[in-house]
Amino acid sequence: MKKTVYLMLSCSLLFGSCGIYNKYERPNLDTSDLIRDLATTTSSLSSTDTTTLGSIPWRQVFTDIYLQQLIDSALANNTDLLSAALSVKQAKAMLSAAKLAYFPSFSFSPNGSLTSWNYGQANRVYSLPIEASWTVDLFGSLTNAKRAQQAAMLQAEDYQRAVRSGLIANVANCYYTLLMLDKQLEISRNSEQLTKQTYEMMVQRKKYASGVDESAVQSAKANYYGVKASIPEIERQIREIENSLSVLLCEAPGYIKRGKLENQQLTSDLSVGVGVQLLANRPDVHAAEMNLANCFYNVNKARSSFYPNISISGSAAWTNNSGAGIVNPGKVLASAVGRLTQPIFQRGQLVAQLKVAKAQQEQAFLAWQQSVLKAGSEVSNALTLYQSSSKRSELEAVQIESLLRNVEVAEKLFKAKSDYNYLNVISAQQSLLQAQLSKVADDFNKMQAVVNLYYALGGGSK
Repeated sequence: MKKTVYLMLSCSLLFGSCGIYNKYERPNLDTSDLIRDLATTTSSLSSTDTTTLGSIPWRQVFTDIYLQQLIDSALANNTDLLSAALSVKQAKAMLSAAKLAYFPSFSFSPNGSLTSWNYGQANRVYSLPIEASWTVDLFGSLTNAKRAQQAAMLQAEDYQRAVRSGLIANVANCYYTLLMLDKQLEISRNSEQLTKQTYEMMVQRKKYASGVDESAVQSAKANYYGVKASIPEIERQIREIENSLSVLLCEAPGYIKRGKLENQQLTSDLSVGVGVQLLANRPDVHAAEMNLANCFYNVNKARSSFYPNISISGSAAWTNNSGAGIVNPGKVLASAVGRLTQPIFQRGQLVAQLKVAKAQQEQAFLAWQQSVLKAGSEVSNALTLYQSSSKRSELEAVQIESLLRNVEVAEKLFKAKSDYNYLNVISAQQSLLQAQLSKVADDFNKMQAVVNLYYALGGGSK
């Protein structure tokens, strides 16, 4: 008896040292310099804040009522998000099956036979058996399969969160693009009226006064029609963005109700937290880690294949089988069988499976590491875009104010002086239009930077 106990203890120590029951632990990964500092070109951002923009509910980030309605509609109807939810259901079903693998399986298979020798009296034999089979998880095969499926379920949930985050960001970006195009269309139409007045004024000046020749008229006309020609292009872009947004909403293409660019109020508190928070907040990063955990347990499962497989089967039947020493009336017949299968030579398949599992684990680690670096880069890019766009917008506001004054002065001088150079008027109008369009683009980039940062920090889960 003592020898048996010692043998079992020795086996337990041996199996434990092989690591087939070890649980996944996150590998060490330095995230201290993950987010680049905006103040310098060499150092990284040393953030100590713990509340990130990505942890704020999306309704507090995107406060426009029309945008909120669009996001709600997309979250309810988008087919990609609905498909991701079905993937989670599938993963949960597979996990339930993996947990039930610890229990024995039962089957009921009644059978009967009727035999006669040389047309004699027929012998009737029947059996009503209930059979059971149970695999003893002594070497961790079922445990590692269950843990691997748990990681796969978490990975599916992470994918669902990633689709949700991406959907919110895409809807917001499309919406803000529409606001930008609306503003550009408004500016272009105003500029169209302004250049039209200049053109008509030069026509009248040439006809009834001096100081304007045919070249001046044609230059003003070209400037007017150049602005006019840009309007259909902007209208085309608006239609395309509306169509794209309708696809995200799973609706037929149509007009999208929206507000105005100048009325948008986005948060300026761009807290990014510490680098390690990206490991938990970013669903794609966490999904990559769960894939790594899945591969870790697959390696353990491949190792357990080298050890014996122990199974117990049994049956209990109501039968009249005379071969079993039973005659009518029927009696209960019970049997139990234990089986141990130890792999000896499997033509290298077990070794190959282990090598493949280890290689897949290394690939999963590299993919997880790359996803972390990518997340840090996206956060840094969003912060840089916000900072640069903010500075440009402030400077362009001063520039536009000066150009508006310049257009007024040029028009007054042109009306007051017959020898005033008409090119100054056209140049002033063109410069004003370009500056206004540029400021609208930078205001949009600011909004896009907030959206991108919200997504890069793992937002959208609330």
